[in-house]
Amino acid sequence: MLLRPEQLAAHLDKPNNSLNALNPLYLLHGNEPLLVIEAGDAIRAAAKRHGFEEREVIVAGTGFKWDELFMCAGNLSLFGGSKLIDLRIPSGKPGREGSDALQKYIKTLGPGVVTLITLPELDWQTKKAAWVTALSNAGVAIECNAPPLPRLPQWIAERMQRNRQSAPREALEFIAAHVEGNLLAAHQEIEKLALIYPVGEISLPQIAAAVLNVARYDINDLRDALKSRDTVRAARTLEGLKGEDAAPPLILWAIATEARNLTASARISALLHAAKIDRMIKGLARGDIWDEFLQLALRLTRGKTV
Repeated sequence: MLLRPEQLAAHLDKPNNSLNALNPLYLLHGNEPLLVIEAGDAIRAAAKRHGFEEREVIVAGTGFKWDELFMCAGNLSLFGGSKLIDLRIPSGKPGREGSDALQKYIKTLGPGVVTLITLPELDWQTKKAAWVTALSNAGVAIECNAPPLPRLPQWIAERMQRNRQSAPREALEFIAAHVEGNLLAAHQEIEKLALIYPVGEISLPQIAAAVLNVARYDINDLRDALKSRDTVRAARTLEGLKGEDAAPPLILWAIATEARNLTASARISALLHAAKIDRMIKGLARGDIWDEFLQLALRLTRGKTV
């Protein structure tokens, strides 16, 4: 069975006295550590809730003896308790011996033991390996990948809803630009907002004030310089942001936001320039991103339309 991370909670949310409440095998892998950690925590909590009080962690590193896995599964409590086996394969490569052992192991699955196997991100070739296919078919497989960047604002909105908070689209895009696709950083910002503000909608100024900016030159300084058409201040702020290694997507967001406030002809020209920079940031076009930022800032502060 294949599940998306957001489907796991419903899968695990079963009455404590239900028969076969948990699958005997769960497989986690993916490129987003936050989602892998959260999924693992949810499975461990559900196992404990369903009476799997004993937990044994096994790390299959270099030199690991796979017989240990079988011994652990067979060594149930003398008092009849159920056990969660938490198997971690940091390399994602169990080798031939491990591959054979895992395929044999799934044939021994039965009541009293739930096995959670955690792997790192798997390449396409490993995903097609016989042992991965066998594990996926025998249990519940969850691929914990980060959402694509265009969907990140929606992901942030869904996370904020858990705290009974919301934000306008431009505020969600502000957070997304700041974290540059890092879900752990996004999670930290969302939790910070929950601590600072009450339930309900949070405005862009409130979020901008709360989101951590490691740069000494604040993004709002750049926006103020563009609004006031202060060419010198805009150039100086951009230079400071460059020196602080600020996130290009966040800077592009700030400049594009101000470009939308221009007259129609100037707005179209500026946004086309911003689209060019966006392609450069994504590696789809060549050029000096910071020089293009400066040229676009000059265009905005001097009011040029070409």
